Parts: sequence; structure tokens; C-alpha cells
Amino acid sequence: MKKLSNAEIAEHLKALPGWELGEDRIKRTFRFQDFVEAFGWMSSVALVAERMNHHPEWRNVWATVEVELSTHDAGGLTKLDMELAAKMDALSG
Repeated sequence: MKKLSNAEIAEHLKALPGWELGEDRIKRTFRFQDFVEAFGWMSSVALVAERMNHHPEWRNVWATVEVELSTHDAGGLTKLDMELAAKMDALSG
């Protein structure tokens, strides 16, 4: 998987409101009504991520899920990260 250029990353982020660029990753915090809704979303994302063979780094505390995406094998961001981010957004309603 090819690492994205800075210009490609900027272009992808235009379509991903709420996502922020970190050093070698993109980040977003998702907020839900309660723990059950947050965990249900995580379960749905887990199924998608497994099919993509691309797994997020995430942390859940009650109704909040903090997500970081990066392709470690590529040493930074790839199209796969952007695709998973878009799918997470779609599943968050």
C-alpha cells in the first residue's frame, strides 16, 4: 500500500469533516448517547475493519470513542485509512 502525499491527504480530508491530521495519522472523536450505542458502533466498525483487514487504534470511555488511523506497514497514511474513516462516518449516522 502506497503512502499518500501531503496534497492527497489534504484532498481526502476535505471529504472527512471532523477528522484531524496528526503526525502520521488521522484522528477523530465520536460521541454517542450512551455506552451501548458507542459499543454497538464499535462492533459494526469491527466487522467492516476485519473485512478490510485494516484495524483502528481506538479507545472507548462510556459514550465516547477516540479513533486513530494509520497504515503501519506503509509508515503513514494510505487510501485504506481514508476509506475506513469514511465507513466509520457512515456508520455513525
